[in-house]
Amino acid sequence: MTTTLTEAPPPLSPSAPERTPPRRRGRLTPYWLLLPGILWLVVFFALPMVYQASTSVQTGSLEQGYEVTWHFATYWDALSAYGPQFLRSVVYAAAATVLCLLLGYPLAYLIAFRAGRWRNLIMVLVIAPFFTSFLIRTLAWKTILADGGPLVGALNTLHVLDVTGWLGWTAGDRVLATPLAVVCGLTYNFLPFMILPLYTSLERIDPRLHEASGDLYARPFTTFRKVTFPLSMPGVVSGTLLTFIPATGDYVNADLLGSTDTRMVGNVIQTQFLRVLDYPTAAALSFILMAAILLMVTVYIRRSGTEDLV
Repeated sequence: MTTTLTEAPPPLSPSAPERTPPRRRGRLTPYWLLLPGILWLVVFFALPMVYQASTSVQTGSLEQGYEVTWHFATYWDALSAYGPQFLRSVVYAAAATVLCLLLGYPLAYLIAFRAGRWRNLIMVLVIAPFFTSFLIRTLAWKTILADGGPLVGALNTLHVLDVTGWLGWTAGDRVLATPLAVVCGLTYNFLPFMILPLYTSLERIDPRLHEASGDLYARPFTTFRKVTFPLSMPGVVSGTLLTFIPATGDYVNADLLGSTDTRMVGNVIQTQFLRVLDYPTAAALSFILMAAILLMVTVYIRRSGTEDLV
């Protein structure tokens, strides 16, 4: 029989004194990297906001000068005088957002799942309007919607203008200088902002989920309703926000394609700042618009049931 001998464990050494962990180098680096962005926001966003807030509670005139008198009645006076323009801006922006969603979702779906080798080309065509000026794109619609043009003639033939005239969106056989022209301009200019988030959200969906839905004998519409659309909700929310928010404050489309009866709140703010030179009223209108948009966006995000934005 053999025996295995084990050596005795070495004597315990005296415990070394605890050392404080060395200070991590570069832990302030992220803050230094954020500093330029923070300074940019402070200089070009926070300070102008503070200045406009002080302007909104001033009284006086351009000749005599303005003085901060905490005149908050300017807000109520501005809202009372230009309430129709606020409501019109929300209606036009909501209509353009719905149209962008109806037009953009099928195209984004096509690019994500059916485009194949044509995907890059279609994406270039989607962002092609950004290669030209916003002003030029809007002016082009004056030619497209001109009286007696082919588009207006086709709408007359299909009796579409009869329906829009009954709704008050057109006037007779004329499309220019009507609410329909303004909504068409808004839809065209902001459609890419709807398509791109939708495409990004749809592209993230695992195709195996569609295959699993088909294996469970789900019809294509059921698959879309139960799988595709719920998973694309972050893109829907992002696209609608990117479309609705700038469309509400837009003034170029209403100025070039509309008339005095289609003026939006952006046109009023521009007029007050540049023509009337009533700076307190213009600043108050800007803050009312910002507060209204923030309220609507907050309610919309909570109602949408998703906080994951693209």
